[in-house]
This record gives sequence, C-alpha cells and structure tokens, in this order.
Amino acid sequence: MFYITQNWYDLLKDEFEKLYFKNLCNFLGREYLTKVIYPKPENVFNSINRVKYNDVKVVIIGQDPYHEPNQAHGLCFSVENDTKLPPSLVNIFKEIKNEYGYQNTNGNLLAWAKQGVLLLNSVLTVEKGKANSHKGMGWENVTQKIIDLLNEREDPIVFMLWGSSAQRIGSKIDTSRHCVLKTVHPSPLSAYGGFFGCGHFKKANDFLKSIGKTEIDWHT
Repeated sequence: MFYITQNWYDLLKDEFEKLYFKNLCNFLGREYLTKVIYPKPENVFNSINRVKYNDVKVVIIGQDPYHEPNQAHGLCFSVENDTKLPPSLVNIFKEIKNEYGYQNTNGNLLAWAKQGVLLLNSVLTVEKGKANSHKGMGWENVTQKIIDLLNEREDPIVFMLWGSSAQRIGSKIDTSRHCVLKTVHPSPLSAYGGFFGCGHFKKANDFLKSIGKTEIDWHT
C-alpha cells in the first residue's frame, strides 16, 4: 500500500511485521477505498523517504496531517506548492523572520528535507475535514520507533519538540548527546505562549555548527 525506501525499511521491517501494523494497514485499506484520506498513499512516508537515517540533522515533530485539499503531502507543517499557508506554518515563518530577517512565502518545506530536516508527524494519515481522526490507530507506535532509532544514533541530532504531543514522543531522547529544543506548539492558540522568541532555528544551526556540520538554510 505504501512506498518506503530500502534504507528505512531495513530499520523498520520488524515493526511492520507486528500485529498492530497489520491491523493499521487493514484499517487504512478500507479508509482509502471509502473516504477521502490525506496524504495520498505514496506520500504517507514522505518524511523518512526524503532523508536517509544517517543524513538526519534536525527533527521537527508535528501532530497529524492537514485535513483539507491540496495541503498534506507527508511532511509535517508543509503544504503542496501554491497552497495557502496554514496558521501554524504562518507562525513558523514569523519566527524565522524574527530570527533571520527574511520572509518565507512558499509553504512547501521540501527544501528543508533535502538538507537533512526530518519533518515527522506523530500520526501519518487523516480523514478529510476531521483532525485527529486516525489518532490512536497505531501510527504513534511507528513514529515512536523512528524517534527511538534516531535517539540511538551516536551522531548528534537536533530535536525540535513543539507542544505536549511532540514532547511526549521525545521524552526519552538522550540530552547528553542530542540537542533537544522544547517550546509550545506554533498554532495560533499557543504561539504567543513561548513559540515566538524561542530562537529554535538559530539554536539548531548554532548546535550543528558546533559539531562541524553544515547549517540549515531555512529559506523555502
């Protein structure tokens, strides 16, 4: 049903053999046949397909995909080209402007992924118009495994944990090796509670520079 690169399949194949994942696939098979589900099946694993395990430099964890047309394409907070920016992404771009001075207008964040930014939602599918409709169906086990695998890496990673959901998934990350940045979610409901002014984009680059890695160009 889904496409996944060999690099990540080899790491996750044991997970794909578990009963919960088989049940999840059966559920999604019915959902895709009878309802409008986002993203398209070939884009469900877009986040990890775009960044090899050893190439991940920064991880941003979202919740579930956008649930309106022409938005979700498998990268958290990102939308397809020529799509109106959702409120959370507007706030992310505001914070980048606060830190770097330039204004992003393209909501497709593929340029970040190409530089090693893993844009991972905790739930990878959603029914049209129904936020969190696939929450609790099994995706959380898959994404937790992805984070656990990254946490095992000796090569340090920056983890951006925005909001309680992301912080729960990242609660076991080894902060002695990895850089963990925490603040509230960038949604309009919470952004003024600490997201604006968090400085995470510069802090991530400062950390990458300190370990001899190329900084992320946050332009889109």
